[in-house]
Amino acid sequence: MSRLAESTCEACRADAPRVAGAEATELLAQIPEWCIVERDGVSRLERVFKFKDFVQALEFANRVGAAAEEEGHHPAILIEWGKVTVDWWTHAIHGLHHNDFVMAAKTDELYDAV
Repeated sequence: MSRLAESTCEACRADAPRVAGAEATELLAQIPEWCIVERDGVSRLERVFKFKDFVQALEFANRVGAAAEEEGHHPAILIEWGKVTVDWWTHAIHGLHHNDFVMAAKTDELYDAV
């Protein structure tokens, strides 16, 4: 289990600091399959997960949703035949927060358990 995956999400307010620069680089090193993308001017963490069919993809998406609900931090999830795309970002700050990296690591662990 990674250090990030062992963490829990903290409540986030609109004045919470965004993760950027060297801090983002350091945290990305702990979740190497993820990348930072920009959508509508907002930085997000994104990863595409591959599966053998739609049923496996849907089951994984449901596990990610349950973990998100448990932590109170929710991603964008796109389910397609044989793949699931997950985007994490923090709506309150319109960008990346430490919570997003924590949830990305937790999402990786869910995938590794498939």
